[in-house]
Amino acid sequence: MKSSEHKSETMLFVLGGIVVVIIILILCWIVFRKRIKGSEKPVPIEAEPTAATKTIFPSVQHSSGSMELYSMSLRSISYFDYYTLRKATNNFFHGNLLGSGGFGPVYQGKLEDGRMIAVKALALNKSQQGEREFLAEVKLITSMQHKNLVRLLGSCIDGPQRLLVYEYMKNRSLDLFVYGNNDQFLNWSTRFQIILGVARGLQYLHEDSHLRIVHRDIKASNILLDDKFLPRIGDFGLARFFPDDQAYLSTQFAGTLGYTAPEYAIRGELSVKADTYSFGVLLLEIICCRKNTDHTLPPEMQYLPEYAWKLYEKSSLLDLVDPKLKQDGFVEKDVLQATHVALLCLQPHAHLRPPMSEIVALLTFKIEMVTTPMRPAFLDRRPRKDEDNHSFEASFVKES
Repeated sequence: MKSSEHKSETMLFVLGGIVVVIIILILCWIVFRKRIKGSEKPVPIEAEPTAATKTIFPSVQHSSGSMELYSMSLRSISYFDYYTLRKATNNFFHGNLLGSGGFGPVYQGKLEDGRMIAVKALALNKSQQGEREFLAEVKLITSMQHKNLVRLLGSCIDGPQRLLVYEYMKNRSLDLFVYGNNDQFLNWSTRFQIILGVARGLQYLHEDSHLRIVHRDIKASNILLDDKFLPRIGDFGLARFFPDDQAYLSTQFAGTLGYTAPEYAIRGELSVKADTYSFGVLLLEIICCRKNTDHTLPPEMQYLPEYAWKLYEKSSLLDLVDPKLKQDGFVEKDVLQATHVALLCLQPHAHLRPPMSEIVALLTFKIEMVTTPMRPAFLDRRPRKDEDNHSFEASFVKES
């Protein structure tokens, strides 16, 4: 009897010891895991600019506001290392070049997971201006979300390399279609879809976004097209935040010859209506499928806005329409409405140009056309640099 009781006590003692050991092991494991997690905790990006960031932005490293805004922007996008992007673009092979903008060349790339991307590389010789444009584009594009604005997937900061990674647009840019460099024909339905999409994108930038933004470089090569020809406004390197309490900003000219509002090109008065003017030029280009300036044409046809106004005065606006579009067929009322809207966008004074919300309503016939356009202001265009550059000298404005 005593032997049985002794065995029971021994078993209880052993089991109790095992339980205590297990509890101790569990507690040790929990403490160990907490220490590991604590050592792996990432340092917030806004806490201190990294050495790489300081190297890339020497002119802004002492500006805490710029670095803070940039750091905040990076939180919402992915980071790509330089080796990944170099491999995706086949070492930035010239055959993968999609185009070039004010920021630098844009390359087509393919990631290892099969995703197609567009990689924009800062032109290394642009230094101060390039840094500002890089920061501006990252801050702007990460603060906006709209179906008619290009989507930024990520960025890369590696030594002197500064790269932006965008979603890839299968049909590339609008200029390939409206300037006759592509055999694919765009019918009126597709053209109107592009016109309306760009107008809605600008309406968002000017009126609906929490920050009012002027793009400053609306042109065909900055309108990207997806596989369904839905447009997205791209290249925000020259874009500016615009104060709500100011009619315009006095600033140095930046933009593209032929799309620039006269008050901005001549006096440096920048407002959202500068984008409106550029949209008017773009709208005419889409309708007639030609560049805004073509010196191979007869003198009276060389400058598109001026030619459109002459046809308007003669009540012959349909002569402006792309001959291929005439063959394919279109609704005359819709094309005439779009052409009238373009002329309203080209008014000589900024305050006469309608806001983009009104332009969208006019294009969709939600409101009636009650305003008669005035004669546009025509720049005496004497370029000092190539048309793809971002500066030129305009001698005078002719409004008579």
